[in-house]
Amino acid sequence: MVGRIVEGEACIAEGLDWLTARVPEFAQARGVAGPVPVRRRPDGFAALVDAIVSQQVSVASARAIHGRLQAAGLVEAAAIAAARDEDLRACGLSRPKMRYLRGLAGAGVPFEALRSLPDEEVIATLVALPGIGRWTAEVYAMLSLGRADVFAPGDLALQEAARGIFGLEARPGEKALRAMAEAWSPWRGVAARLMWAYYAAQRRREGIA
Repeated sequence: MVGRIVEGEACIAEGLDWLTARVPEFAQARGVAGPVPVRRRPDGFAALVDAIVSQQVSVASARAIHGRLQAAGLVEAAAIAAARDEDLRACGLSRPKMRYLRGLAGAGVPFEALRSLPDEEVIATLVALPGIGRWTAEVYAMLSLGRADVFAPGDLALQEAARGIFGLEARPGEKALRAMAEAWSPWRGVAARLMWAYYAAQRRREGIA
């Protein structure tokens, strides 16, 4: 069964009200974070290409590679499957990422069907693909499918935000943060958005772009 879907600002406001009424630390974090973006993205093949390309590279590098792929017409499954190694390498892709993209192109992922699957089935389907880990799958479910109760505790920014918001001595690991987030259901996806906004605001205060 599919739960709540974050469609727009009204959903974010409802989730924030629920969270801040129950977690005092989130109420304080909301004041620091300012406006919390909806962060919805399109779903489908291109979204997972973006996720794979962005792994372990800077934002600027990922954008440059995306631009080269688009200029080369390598944005759809058939084009990537048919591309030569040198064409993909010229776009800035490493050998593992070339393999991941070809695997994705040939996997026949039922993107439309994912929209109606329960959260854990979405995540299980995606992590079965080469190059897609649980973090990528959770972020896809949260932002591309709008799943309101999906959280990505492996995200370093969320871990650092949790350290600041809850006054922890050290940044919690993935397992610890996943356990913490259970109390934020059914709005864990909105909690993540608040925490990302808080993290960004703190970085701006510290003069870090």
